Amino acid sequence: MINIDTFRKLALSFENAIEEPHFEKTSFRVNKKIFATFDEMNHHAILKLNEIDQSVFCASSEMIFYPIPNKWGKQGWTIVELSKVRPEMFEDALKLSYQNVAPKKK
Repeated sequence: MINIDTFRKLALSFENAIEEPHFEKTSFRVNKKIFATFDEMNHHAILKLNEIDQSVFCASSEMIFYPIPNKWGKQGWTIVELSKVRPEMFEDALKLSYQNVAPKKK
């Protein structure tokens, strides 16, 4: 199970990642853009995946990964059930989320 300490450690391990509040959630950002949030009350994460990555994670683990059920979900924002996800799968998804938001290196 992924808890806030593990989530924070992973998210802040990425270059230039910072933690900031986002309404009632904790957000992780790079270059002022959110790549992940942690919802402690519902014990889930929300990640910014691209369309292909979102479809792959959701198809392989639909009880763990699923799009937010609105226009945000169509933009790649994906809910991850932290009590069900395997740590290595979460790490992969979090890395992809970061890469989707981080500035591209030249």
